[in-house]
Formats: sequence, structure tokens, C-alpha cells
Amino acid sequence: MIMKLIFAISIVALSFFGTACRRSVGEMILVPMPQEATFTGGYFETDSARFVERAGDGYVACRTDPSAPEIRPEGYRLKVTRRGIDLTALDSAGLFYGRQTLCLLATAQGIPCVEIIDNPCFGYRGIHLDVSRHFFPVETIFRLLDEMARYKLNKFHFHLADNGGWRIRIDAYPLLTRLGAFRTESDWLEWWSYGDRHYVPEDTPGAYGGYYTKEEIRRIVAYAAERFIEVIPEIEFPGHSDEVFAAYPELCCSGRAYTSGEFCVGNPLSLKFMDEVLTEVLELFPSKYIHIGGDEADRTAWKSCPRCRHLARELGGVDQVQCYLVEHAEKFLAEHGRTMIGWDEILKNNLRSTSTVISYRGQRGGIEAANRGYDVVMSPGEILYFDWYQADPHTQPRAMGGFSPIRKMYGFHPVPDTPAKAADNESIIRGEFVSPDSVEYIYDGGKEHVIGVQGCTWTEFIETEKHLEYMIFPRLLAVSELAWTPRERREWNDFRRRINVHVSLLHARGINAFPLSDDVVITAQMLSEGKKARVTLDTEKYPAEVRYTLDGTAPVPGSDLYDGPFVVKAGTTVRAALFVAGRMEGTMTELYVDARRNVDNYYTYLNTPEVYASTDR
Repeated sequence: MIMKLIFAISIVALSFFGTACRRSVGEMILVPMPQEATFTGGYFETDSARFVERAGDGYVACRTDPSAPEIRPEGYRLKVTRRGIDLTALDSAGLFYGRQTLCLLATAQGIPCVEIIDNPCFGYRGIHLDVSRHFFPVETIFRLLDEMARYKLNKFHFHLADNGGWRIRIDAYPLLTRLGAFRTESDWLEWWSYGDRHYVPEDTPGAYGGYYTKEEIRRIVAYAAERFIEVIPEIEFPGHSDEVFAAYPELCCSGRAYTSGEFCVGNPLSLKFMDEVLTEVLELFPSKYIHIGGDEADRTAWKSCPRCRHLARELGGVDQVQCYLVEHAEKFLAEHGRTMIGWDEILKNNLRSTSTVISYRGQRGGIEAANRGYDVVMSPGEILYFDWYQADPHTQPRAMGGFSPIRKMYGFHPVPDTPAKAADNESIIRGEFVSPDSVEYIYDGGKEHVIGVQGCTWTEFIETEKHLEYMIFPRLLAVSELAWTPRERREWNDFRRRINVHVSLLHARGINAFPLSDDVVITAQMLSEGKKARVTLDTEKYPAEVRYTLDGTAPVPGSDLYDGPFVVKAGTTVRAALFVAGRMEGTMTELYVDARRNVDNYYTYLNTPEVYASTDR
């Protein structure tokens, strides 16, 4: 074990040396930030070659200790001295995460002497990937899992079935992949909005799509397990199922393909389909959680379908039809020792206490779930969706719409347990000030039910691995720190410093990460007298040369250099831009200081059209 540990550290450390040479001990670049870290001075001096050669000398002590009082599951204690390294954890996952920390600590001088106590905030630290709209090969999944492990993320939500195509082989229903995994167009808009929305047989010339064999699924699950990542499969019920009915039209209300996206819940064959599909899914995925979707079901077909209308009368209304199917799935999974997880629409059900909710429609579903005693994963789309724009849409590849830069993600409160925190989240979501008096929040008894955070990647407009990486990174690092690091240890300016280093490291590893925005965020906070405002300028880039003007002219290399907040009179227009080597980077931004309210330009692109640009990255 020691040999493997040291070898892993040494090899990975090599990739860091180019950056590490330029930083000191005081410039810790760890992401996520540890719970506690104290540098004691000096280095455990070594180079990568000697690290491997002298592994047998016992420089690294690596062990599990169930009695360590300060360490929790997945946590670790790391002590580096001039003589050696001591890594202690409760479990193998903790040892693994300690190794990731060691890799990031490595510098050209060696590993700095430090004492670290580190425990995760949440047990669920997730990344979601939709492979239905666009299929990604196994090797792409492996690369994503590698980066997730590096940043201590442990849940991979694998969205395998949706309107874009069915992506997993099911022996009991072979037509799902033979007829439902391929379509006529690769471009989502051309196929979904302007095309025929039809699927074609697997062997059709020019067909677009793909699916995973059972052997490939097993490889993905095993690869993830080696990195202490749980793969959570999602099969959509009862909506988002056009591809199912292209193969088995008898399962929708009309009995005809391309007429409905919802299962005919009144048809016993639909429940039989669910049970048999989930049975094969359970055989492939040993995960605690199985995701059943449950979102965005259109009830129109149920209102006219004789079988569903009859079921609705028995249950007490058409809204209960979906509840009936969700409860069936919940019971089935519970009988097989698994936990059902679904999007926040499942809260309409009288759920079992063991079921879990992912709150994606803002934070309200998560707040309701936690207060009702259900475990919840916070994943508000307006904040934690990677398919939203992260900079000026005119400069970015095609995205779903909206605006979710890394600073916005980092400012999220995963546990909105006070009116102030809930209001902060709601302000981020809406792009305007929200009063704490107007929002719900999680009460004391519900706080422990927030079990995690998840970033989601929907791929309607993400067709290539290169584009996928561009949208996920470096925003994944914000999710990592939200999920791992205590709130009191998180601070934007320090995180900004660290992610600028990590963008370079990501690029060095061949990851096509977004290089961070050149936009300048201008914020004006009115002072008590109401005639003046305190202005702050911020940018994702670090270090940054930001210059500004107050006289109506555009900033130039000789304009005032921003070195901290300044005060202006109400009615002033602030113009600012980022400069590198005497040249403006990006575009100038401006803000009119309104005497009546606090203002900023942070949400300039919040209400974007669905498509601004079509350039790939």
C-alpha cells in the first residue's frame, strides 16, 4: 500500500512542478480547502524519482484508525514533517482523499511541513451528466471520473434515458437500444425544434447516437469504485420517454409512437416494464441510490386515456396518477434494498422516510423536503447547472441560456437555515435583492436532512468532449468546495486565487477548461446618507490589473488602477476593464450608480436567449 501511495503521489506531483516552482508555502492552492491546515515550516525534501526509489524506507505511514476522534468517515489527518509523512483515516476513502491533498501540496522544494485535519461537509458530493441528448464514450466518462476523484467528489449521477435516446442495454427490451438509441440528427435544435424528432434503427446509415453495453457499464462502475465514486443511474419515469415509445408504442396512452412522452400508467404493461428494467439496472449498479426521474410530466394524455382516466377516478384525480407510479417504484426499490431518489416533483407523493429528493427548481423544493424530514440534495438549476452561460454569451459556445458564472456558484448556501441565507440564495437565483422576510428557510430540525450538493450537466447543446469540459471546468471546483469545505473556511477572493492556478493545471492535464472571464463585476453599495456609494470591482482573473474611469471615458492603460473599494457620488457612471500587459482584455463594463438602491452589473446576462452563439470551444 505504501509503495502504491508514494508512486501515485510522485507521478501526479510531476504535473504540478511547473506551477509549484513559482509558489511558496503560504500560497496554498488546495481545492477543496481543508477543514484545518497549519503550516509548521520547512519541507519534506524530495524529488519524484527519490520518492519512488526510497519508498521502502518508510517515509510515508499510511493507516486507518477507527478510534481517531477528530476524523469522520471519508476524512483524514495528514502530518508532514521534515522526516516523513503520516496519513491517518477512518476508512479507505479517507486515505484516498488524503493522497489527493498530498499531490496538490507537492512543490519543487518538496512537500511543505503541515498538519491537516480534514472532513467533508456532506456525504453526497455529486456531478450529474446527461448522456441522452448527446452520447459520450466510456473514455470520456473515465476522464470525468478522474477529475471528480481529484477534487473529492463521490457521486456520479448518470442520466441514461431521456428524449434524446436510450443509452443502456436492457435484455428484456432489446428494441430500446436497437430502435431508441439513434436518431436522424446530431444537432439538438435541428432535430428537436425544427426536425422530425424521430428515431432510427441502429444500423441506419448516418444514424446518430449510441449506447453502453452491459460490459461497458460494469467497467464504468468498477472504475468509479476504485476512486470511491458511487455511480447513480437514472431511468426516467413517467415523462421524458419518447425514445421508449419509439420502440414500444404500446406503453404510451395512444399506442402510437411520437404522440406522447408519458407512460400510460393505467396500463399494467407500464408497471411491468418499470419493474423489469429496474431489475436489470439493479444488477449492474450496486449503488445505494437509484434515480427514477419524476420530473416535468405532461398530464394531457392521461386526461383523455380511458385507462388513465379510470385510474385517476380511483385515486382521486389525475395528479395522483404520477404519484401512483412513483410510489410503485419506491416500493419496488425498497423491497430490493435500495433508496429511491428523484427530482423535486416527487414531493407531491407521500414519500417513504428513506427516499431522497434532488431540488432542481430553485431551492424551495429542497427547503420543503428538509422541513418535511426527507433527505435532500441541493442542485438549483439557476445556480448549479453547467449548461448555462459562464460569461458574455456573445463570446461563448452555444448554451441552454441563463447565466451561472463560477462566482455565482461559489456564493450559494447549500443549507439555507436562516432567513438571511435563504434570501441570499433567492437573490442569486432571481438576480435582484430579495428580503429575508419574504422567503422560507430550513428550520433547525431539517438541517441534518441536507445531505449534499450536486452540479448538473444537461447536454442539449454540448455535443463534443471538448465542449463538455469547457462547460464543466473550472465550475466543478466550486461545487467541490461547496460540498467539502465548511462555510467558515470558504472565501471568494482566496478561492479566486486558487482556481486561477487550477485552470493552468487543468490545461496541463489536457482538460479544455474555460480560462475564466475577462468581465469586470462592478458593485455599488449605497451609504447611509443616500448620496454616495461604495464601489467595488471584481474579476475572476487573478492576479488582475483592473482600471476604471468616472468621467464618462473608456478605461485606457493610464486610467486609475483599482486597489480597493472607493466612494463615488450617486449618479456617477463607473467604467472598468481588465488589462494585461498594457492591453485591454475582453470588453469594457459600466454601471450607473443609482441613488435609490444597491446595484451591480453581475446579472447582465441572466435573462439570455436560448442561443446567442454557435461557436465551439
